Amino acid sequence: MQKSASSLVLGQGGLDIAQSFFKPIHGASPPPPTRRTTKISVIGVGNVGMAIAQTILTQDLADELALVDVDQGKLRGEMLDLQHAAAFLPRITISASVDYSSTVGSDILIVTAGARQIPGESRLNLLQRNLALFSTIIPPLSAASPEAILLIVSNPVDVLTYVAWKLSGFPPNRVIGSGTNLDSSRFRFLIADHLNINAQDVQAYIMGEHGDSSVALWSSISVGGVPIISFLERQKIAYEKQTLEKIHKEVVQGAYEVIGLKGYTSWAIGYSVANLARTILRDQHKVHPVSVLAKGLYGIDDGEVFLSLPTQLGRNGVLGVTNLQLTEEESRQLKNSATTILEVQRQLGI
Repeated sequence: MQKSASSLVLGQGGLDIAQSFFKPIHGASPPPPTRRTTKISVIGVGNVGMAIAQTILTQDLADELALVDVDQGKLRGEMLDLQHAAAFLPRITISASVDYSSTVGSDILIVTAGARQIPGESRLNLLQRNLALFSTIIPPLSAASPEAILLIVSNPVDVLTYVAWKLSGFPPNRVIGSGTNLDSSRFRFLIADHLNINAQDVQAYIMGEHGDSSVALWSSISVGGVPIISFLERQKIAYEKQTLEKIHKEVVQGAYEVIGLKGYTSWAIGYSVANLARTILRDQHKVHPVSVLAKGLYGIDDGEVFLSLPTQLGRNGVLGVTNLQLTEEESRQLKNSATTILEVQRQLGI
């Protein structure tokens, strides 16, 4: 499925004419026996998976992009559709296969595959089906690329990142969930929109569960280096807590609103995950709020749980977690968020 024969040869009798078409310059040394390339694999070619793949292509993040899905027809269609844009994109090898062995040698394995919720189905039953699905996906992926970074996007992302960690046998620094990276972007956008400034000038995090129990860190928000809450208090500018809670609620409900309007989310999560891939592959040491093993951090000691914390990322995955000073209320909410996720894991028996 990766390439047709006609894309490799043009000469009579199947002769590869590339060597005739291009002449080497005088005195040129032969190419090295190996060349380090960057490979990203995306598992699941639904709306989210393809938005991620398209963003990876346009941002020139990899030399190879491998697509994997169980739907062979759609898979080939998506591959061809991307390949046909070759004249407008950086040079990249795009492959597609139903076989996980096609992901061998990946630097990052991005998992977006997941079971769809059946109308009337309980969240717990959906989770059990996703657990069964992950048990068929994660082991062959980790075997094909034992040094890769596993980046889980499938929802519920925190629980499934924990599942992926257990199934892969990878060290926890190389298993990451997309977590609240996108939630934090929504948060920054809403704050910027209220203040009529650029969202890139807003430093703000959503921590905890990627879901209803997430925690908005109001105490650490800054704009252009100025802490917002302490600035308002020093200037004796009144603000209502209800306004802050409304903004956080809009963050939580953001995805539901998009799904209600267009049927699914895609572009924002595509940019979010590509942003994480860039930080990892280029060893940028940037801080992102992503789902990581939180045991022993921020007073979370009740069990092994993955939730979003401001995390420094690089070529080896998780490099460290920032030590933010939370208010008592934020700390309590974060622990409650961890408890919420742990309860789901216990219901699943994992």
